[in-house]
Amino acid sequence: ADEAVKGTKVEHVIVVKRLGEKINTEMNKDRDIWWEDAVKDVENYCEPEVMDSEDILFILYTSGTTGKPKGVIHETGGYLTQAYWTTKWDFDLHDEDIFFCTADVGWVTGHTYNCYGPFALGATILIYEGAPDYPNPDRWWDIIEKYGVTVLYTAPTAIRMFIKFGDEWVEKHDLSTLRILGTVGEPIDRDSWYWYFNKIGGGRCPIIDTWWQTETGGTLINSLPGIGPFIPGVAGRTLPGTKFAIYDEEGKEITEERYSGYLVHLAPFAPGMLRGVWKNPEKYKETYWSKYGDRVYFTNDGSMMYDKELKVIKITGRVDDVMKVAGHRLSTTEVEGVLTEHEAVAEAAVVGAPHEIKGEVPVAFVVLKGGYKPSEELKKELINLVRTKIGPTAKPENIFFGELPKTRSGKIMRRILRSLVHGEPVGDTTTLLNPESVTELEKQVKG
Repeated sequence: ADEAVKGTKVEHVIVVKRLGEKINTEMNKDRDIWWEDAVKDVENYCEPEVMDSEDILFILYTSGTTGKPKGVIHETGGYLTQAYWTTKWDFDLHDEDIFFCTADVGWVTGHTYNCYGPFALGATILIYEGAPDYPNPDRWWDIIEKYGVTVLYTAPTAIRMFIKFGDEWVEKHDLSTLRILGTVGEPIDRDSWYWYFNKIGGGRCPIIDTWWQTETGGTLINSLPGIGPFIPGVAGRTLPGTKFAIYDEEGKEITEERYSGYLVHLAPFAPGMLRGVWKNPEKYKETYWSKYGDRVYFTNDGSMMYDKELKVIKITGRVDDVMKVAGHRLSTTEVEGVLTEHEAVAEAAVVGAPHEIKGEVPVAFVVLKGGYKPSEELKKELINLVRTKIGPTAKPENIFFGELPKTRSGKIMRRILRSLVHGEPVGDTTTLLNPESVTELEKQVKG
């Protein structure tokens, strides 16, 4: 806390006795306050303040995975409306359900689905603070079995981590209380989807693969339980009452199946949409309302119409994650999906590196499953796998092995990986869960 408040305007720090042990530090009597002292004279009931629907509810900074974090403004009425209905529809919550959303409450998933949405519904939620693999890799499965969790909402990153640990940790537990599974944060690859469906859901729980953003406040594209369709790696349909389209570079709508383009949100807009960027209206306009005019919300995500008849959308990743290799557009998500098909690979991230002839080439960062070690032979296997599955244009120029830099919400910080291969400063790393990973990868990249 002493380091955290240096150079800030923080006047007081509230300290909670979490461990029941003596704290070996000196309290600042003018600044630090014990929690029990702060609340001892406080009334049990606090009369709620009457708010206007457009009053600011909170300002939440984006994770900064592709650039400097932006202070996203969410207001009261619209945001709460979307939080309520998406929590109700997506997770089909009833009085007897126990909902376990694994997101840190400091991120938007934690805000909407660990706080505002479930509270508005009066739902029962389970909150766990701690590492998912401590004291053992079956920590979450133990919690689910012990408390009878019925709905689980987590990130593909976490799923891939558990795959790396091995099935034996899951098989120790009875997860039969689960009836709905959800994913959030990034598109889920097919292998992880099937593992999640079969190993965690027992082959019977629908997977709600949700697409949304800090900016949208709540989910906007996913299949609904009892309705579907549930297609591995495909997000699904748009939230009832909202309208999305897929545009090409010139702003023409792409209606053909399996053609990649840019996902845009059209009027009528979802009620939980951001109302601005804190103290930066120009950034708000430039980022979201300029590429196709001021009546089209640009999501900065790539997508395709996966099936016109079913009206389902597949998210292909951030626009920043599209490379142009020797004149060919190539999605990094596609290359990552092939790499994770290999039995040794738990997780992969691909970014574009500059090349004097091809313009850009893919470079891969790979996390191996337990029991496997990096080698030149494995590197060649992975490169050949991509060449065989996609084509020679897509084969990685190089592959580095090690942990990926991630935010506390589990998102891979691709902008850092991009900076490493471009030889640029990595910039702000304050939201990283594992900053030491950057140092290790930097050593490899620099050779």
